[in-house]
Amino acid sequence: MRRLKAALHRGFALAFVCFPLVVSASGGLRAAAADADMALGEVIRDIEHRRTDDALKKVDALLLRYPNFRLAHLIRGDLLLARTRPLSAFGDSPEAPAEKLADLREEAIARLKAYRNRPPSNYVPRYLLQMEPDQKFAIVVDTQRSRLYIYQNDNGRPRFVADYYIAHGKLGAEKTREGDKRTPVGVYHVTANLPRQKLSDFYGSGAFPINYPNEWDRQQGRNGHGIWLHGTPSDTYSRPPRASDGCVVLTNQDLDTLSGYLQVGLTPVIISNTIEWLSLDDWASERTALNREIEAWRKDWESRDVDRYLAHYSRSFRNNEGDYGQWAQQKRLVAAGKSWVKVDLSKLSVFRNPGKQDMIVVTFEQDYRSNNLSNVLKKRQYWVKEGGRWKIIYEGFA
Repeated sequence: MRRLKAALHRGFALAFVCFPLVVSASGGLRAAAADADMALGEVIRDIEHRRTDDALKKVDALLLRYPNFRLAHLIRGDLLLARTRPLSAFGDSPEAPAEKLADLREEAIARLKAYRNRPPSNYVPRYLLQMEPDQKFAIVVDTQRSRLYIYQNDNGRPRFVADYYIAHGKLGAEKTREGDKRTPVGVYHVTANLPRQKLSDFYGSGAFPINYPNEWDRQQGRNGHGIWLHGTPSDTYSRPPRASDGCVVLTNQDLDTLSGYLQVGLTPVIISNTIEWLSLDDWASERTALNREIEAWRKDWESRDVDRYLAHYSRSFRNNEGDYGQWAQQKRLVAAGKSWVKVDLSKLSVFRNPGKQDMIVVTFEQDYRSNNLSNVLKKRQYWVKEGGRWKIIYEGFA
């Protein structure tokens, strides 16, 4: 028994797993992780307490529910082998392919680490600074932890709903080009809902494409296409942490649940190498400061003082029409013909862009009125920190 415990310790690199409860979107109590993760954690807890018969019964129950859960099959095999001989390692079967065992070990570690090391309930992802009122939920993906988190828009404050194990790119994150087998890092949105009937079995119960490459990706010369949230083939419950060509892959059961939270054209999908967490106080402070910057830009535009307005723009600014010089020249020319300007912003969202650069993504509906022009447009800006000040480095239609 002691050798089995030691072997599983080496294989999972984890100790006792706890099972906190959190408040669900409906206000009731629910398990803090997906069913499979919770059941897997209970199995490991039984092994930790030398209740291997109980562990075997729970693995059998798990496989009854998810017959294609290969990791559970491996644990069951270890438990049975331990009755006949000492085990030296997790997945102690000489017939098993080493590559497959390595994949399953990585999945076990990813699932149980994420389940054990949960973020505090009073912390939120730094990226979700402000969701617009119509955005009911937001998705945040942590590629290092192989985890996807769902947050509800609770009157502007992100509130945790659920989290799920995911697989991502074979060669990691930070996609830059077609075929590099990496998952992109950035702020994206769901663009379509592709049902099972329109897809091959490889994509499982469905797929939700996202808008990679986004505006900033294209400005940086990143290319590629076909980055989706999707399921698994019918003969596969889950895939190893690094298994896709760049997509974010969930079990079919988890994707079916996730689909109820996704709004085509609205739901943000923020993908990061690792999530930065903020206390609610720090989150509120950062959100207030950024909204103040956006409001100053709006007022300076209304003032018709072109120098004050342009002070909000980076000298590295570039959009689809040209660079900062061209932008400044156009704005001075337009302002010369204005006797008054009124700008209202609505449906405002503010998301911090993950990655190495200090950047936020601001999207809004702009109601512009002046003495000789009126229009309503949906726009998106990318702001960067330069010399301690936020500056707009890209602006265009959303």
